[in-house]
This record gives sequence, structure tokens and C-alpha cells, in this order.
Amino acid sequence: MPLPERELLQQLRRAVRGTNAVLGIGDDCAILRIPANHEALITTDFSIEGVHFRRGWQSAECIGHRCLVRGLSDIAAMGGCPIAAFLSLALPKNVPQRWVDRFFAGLLRLADRYGVELAGGDTSQSPGGVLADITVLGSAAKGKALRRSGARVGDRIYVTGALGESAAGLQLLTRKKIKRRDVLPQPRIAVGEWLIEERLATASIDVSDGLSTDLAHICEESGVGAIVDAAAIPVHSSARKVVNALDLALHGGEDYELVFTAPKTARIPSRIAGVDIRQIGEITSGKAVRISQNGRMHLLMSRGWEHFRQEDERRNRRR
Repeated sequence: MPLPERELLQQLRRAVRGTNAVLGIGDDCAILRIPANHEALITTDFSIEGVHFRRGWQSAECIGHRCLVRGLSDIAAMGGCPIAAFLSLALPKNVPQRWVDRFFAGLLRLADRYGVELAGGDTSQSPGGVLADITVLGSAAKGKALRRSGARVGDRIYVTGALGESAAGLQLLTRKKIKRRDVLPQPRIAVGEWLIEERLATASIDVSDGLSTDLAHICEESGVGAIVDAAAIPVHSSARKVVNALDLALHGGEDYELVFTAPKTARIPSRIAGVDIRQIGEITSGKAVRISQNGRMHLLMSRGWEHFRQEDERRNRRR
């Protein structure tokens, strides 16, 4: 059983160290500093047991890590610097305190790596599974934050890292080929900051729902289309071990890499902040997103994750 709320908060106050907050855990509100001439970036994400994770499939440290990486990746996509995180955590009675400690160990380890302070939140008893709602505050120089809406016809499309690792693990778990797997993606904070500093990117998004879906978001917000070269998509080595590797890279999601666009005249290096960068396509006129594969052109359907999509529609999109 978890510790009583007051004891749990006291334990967290002892574990959290940081200088970002004027006033952190323990009061009605946190007090935070925003750098001068910066604008606040705020994002929030649920992590729900049975939807985003299963305790039997992943370690508590991995679940805590992935809870926070969801918010940090959103900050990275806009080129921001993370400042603080707030966690609302609902726990069922049967969760051991040892599991809770390990969950926070994974979350705080990632927070320390990126200089993020856990500055507050809430705790509650859950009638069912674990529910974690993370809010992350970041900042970006005034008027400089990257958006989804800036892509222009002729821009090149780039992706960081490799895609499909999380989806490959999920496929192996659901098919009972393996019993457990921890995948610990890293938010591309330094890449996003570099893109802002160099003023090269025209639009950006993180790959949380799948490349096909997230690229479609850029195209929709920018009023453009796209052509993607299937052969250029960087497929993670874990995904290459399964039959439908390209599908996992295109539609799997939860990779937390960045997809961004830049003018064709921009000199985008092959590595930024130690992360591989790959050009995978270009922005076109019209609104269709297409993929070039084996000399043929096809529509690239958005088959990544989308809550509340009807099951028959999901099946149709898989065909």
C-alpha cells in the first residue's frame, strides 16, 4: 500500500532538489522564474495504466521515465528549455510503496538529466489502475518558439534519431514473444534549442502518435502536402527484427523523436547535439501526404494513435 499522502509528499520534498522554483512542493502554489524576454510553454499529458503502460510489462522506473518524457518532448518540439514539472498521481490501494519509490526514481532521474524540477502536483487514491498526469513548464525566447504551422512548399522534411523501437516492443509484448521490455526514449531538447538558435526550422512536432499522424498534423496546420521517401526513413534496429518494420516506423508512435521542416537552402547537418538527422522528404502543394516506395507513389494514411477513433475505422486504416 502507498504511504499516506502527507508522508509521501514529505518524502518527495526530501528527494527533490532544484533551483528553478522560488517556492516548490509544500505550498498552495509553486512560484517559478521565467527568463527575461521569454514566453512560457506549458504542456500536459496523461499516462493511464492499461492505455499507455502495463505494470506487468515495464519496470516502475521505465513508467516514471516515460511519464515525464511525454511532456519534455513537447517542449523540445517547440525549441524550448524545460523549467519545472507538476505531477498528479492517482494510485490504487494495492500498489506497494516500493513500486511508487521506483516510479519516482525513474521520473526524477530523467528530470535531473535535463535540469527540470518537480515543483508540485497532487496525489489521490484510484479506484482502478495507476493514473499519472504530468504538466511541464518551459520557456522560449519571445516570438521564437517553433510551431506546426510554418512549413512551406519546397521545404525539406527531417527526422531525428530512429523510429519504431517502442512499437516493436509493444508488438512483441502483445504477441507474448517477450514478457517485459523497458524502452527509455530521450527528449530531443538540445536539438530543438539548436533549431531555434540557428533559425533554420520552419515547423516542428514530436513523434508521439506516429510519423504518419504527426507529419499530417504539420501539413494540416501549414496548409500543405508532403512526399516521404520510404527508403530514407530511419528504422530502429529493434524494429528491423520484426516483419512489418516500416509500418512500425511510420505508424507506431511513442518514439519522441522530432520531425521538422526547413528551407531547401538551409544547411542542416547530419548530426545535431550528437543526434542523427535524416532528410526523409519534402513539402508539396496541395494537402495530400504521399509516400514513395519501390518506384511507386501511394497516399500515406494517418494510422498512428488517436484516442476515440472507432474500431472499424482503425481496422480500415490498417489495410
